[in-house]
Amino acid sequence: MSLAPRLDLRQSQSLVMTPQLQQAIKLLALSNLEIETFIAEEIEKNPLLDAQSGTAEDAPEPPSEPAEPDFAAPRDGPADAGELIAGGAEASGEASLDVDFAAESFHHDSASDSIGGLDGSLGLSGTGSGGSEDGPDFDNFGSAALSLADHLLAQAGASVAGPDLFIAAHLIDQIDECGYLTAPLLDIANRLGVPLARVEAVLGVVQTFDPTGVGARSLSECLALQAKEADRYDPCMARLLDNLDLVARGDMARLKRLCDVDDEDLADMIRELRNYDPKPGCRYGGEPTMTVVPDIFVARRGNGWAVEINAATLPRLLVNRAYYAEVSSGPQDKTSKAWLSDMLASANWLVKALDQRQRTIIKVASEIVKQQEAFFLKGVAHLKPMTLRQIADAIEMHESTVSRVTSNKYLSCARGLYELKYFFTSAIQSSDGGDAVSAEAVKSAIRALIAAEDPKKILSDDTLVELLNAKGFDIARRTVAKYREALGIGSSVQRRRQKALEGTG
Repeated sequence: MSLAPRLDLRQSQSLVMTPQLQQAIKLLALSNLEIETFIAEEIEKNPLLDAQSGTAEDAPEPPSEPAEPDFAAPRDGPADAGELIAGGAEASGEASLDVDFAAESFHHDSASDSIGGLDGSLGLSGTGSGGSEDGPDFDNFGSAALSLADHLLAQAGASVAGPDLFIAAHLIDQIDECGYLTAPLLDIANRLGVPLARVEAVLGVVQTFDPTGVGARSLSECLALQAKEADRYDPCMARLLDNLDLVARGDMARLKRLCDVDDEDLADMIRELRNYDPKPGCRYGGEPTMTVVPDIFVARRGNGWAVEINAATLPRLLVNRAYYAEVSSGPQDKTSKAWLSDMLASANWLVKALDQRQRTIIKVASEIVKQQEAFFLKGVAHLKPMTLRQIADAIEMHESTVSRVTSNKYLSCARGLYELKYFFTSAIQSSDGGDAVSAEAVKSAIRALIAAEDPKKILSDDTLVELLNAKGFDIARRTVAKYREALGIGSSVQRRRQKALEGTG
């Protein structure tokens, strides 16, 4: 064997994940609002990018591509990168994706342009970009409610003054959104350098503020403040509030002995207790509520379904070729020329990647609607078991691509707003040998059975299993218990105690 150095030529295939390809994979998992933020950042970095703020009717014609692009990729590949940029989406400055605004022909590029708006059940009439004045402003949906802290500070300013006002402001700062004081008084006194008695006196003033019960350090103290306000705080009520754990367990016999009352008086006390608010601070606004904005709209159209991307949250990204021509025609050195070419290639690639993202989302959502048509027509009881692989095989994509598309995306239809992941559920076999049903359909059946149960005959998990088997669901007792807990429904013992408490009212 020769040990001399030599040169060999070898040919091999490998998948190279370029930074742009990695970014394309990341774009699939982002929601529409996250995409809007991403586009804004890219516009700041790339002077050749512009966001058009117009409605869909004013939108120019996008680049001509096949109506059904080939999304298929080699199934034996380790990644799904090839599905993201179909039809030669490499970064090239030659294949421009901007449009000629002088062109006379424009077309409708979405379903909402021809059918008068497609907005599911949310009543969104605008289909323009996120920056359009005609489009809906989701930030304005939540009213600017007065916060609990502001409400309490306004009352403190009218009730105390001087150092006590400073102490009251510090106490209010330690009250959480539910209205409870979260810090020990001794720690507050040491922090402010004032006697504990003075802090307690100021807290007593704060506890007289509206809403009644605010500033309490425990649930029993919160309810006691409300009982005092209603002039119902007597020794019997005090003992009842000191034993709220017995109320929760429904131990009426022991409560009657502790409170030294009869059945009628105890029922009256519990009825009074139900009228109190255990979280008085929640009546006032806290942090701004984040509205869930749908990414996809689905609506019934004749014998079929119309599926559309929510264009209200997606600015229309364009390449400003006029600016590129103006800059490139001037004098520039080699570095500037290379930088300008890179910016043009990056802008062209980004526009094409975003267009491919929307096509991919529409393709996945359309297949979900096709597979789960019974759900959209009849409800959750007809939701079929479905996996990511079923959708991937049907549309000839990689399973990981479908997973990214369905992450952080919401679908709006006539039945409400659903996360795309909601439609993928495990299968429960049918006891009569029929088709399997989804876990969500079983949960719906469990919820319906418990809602209709007789208060005197609470259904145990074993009884639920028998009733579900009679309905055709082959399910084990431990699975029923797991689904019941996932629905937030207590056990038969807990429900029996709850019914007993409701009966005393």
